Amino acid sequence: MSANSIFKGPLSKEQNKRLERIADQQARGDDSNIDYSDIPPISEEQMKTARRPNRELVAVRLDPDVLEWLKSFGPGYSTRINKILRTVMERSV
Repeated sequence: MSANSIFKGPLSKEQNKRLERIADQQARGDDSNIDYSDIPPISEEQMKTARRPNRELVAVRLDPDVLEWLKSFGPGYSTRINKILRTVMERSV
């Protein structure tokens, strides 16, 4: 079966049943059918560095066009501001 044939025609009864079973499993939080075998284990050192540092809430005044530009890349503009400032900070050291 090709991807093209899947997207062009209606789903068969068997495909609908399969999708319903998957949706039910997801709703129950059952991920037993997911194959995680190709994902390498995470070390303790990786777990230590994976956490976000605490952040401080501040108010920043931005020009409207700057804010619009930041938001044009999608959600997470405050995180984007932090990344931009961190890059500038690290380059200036």
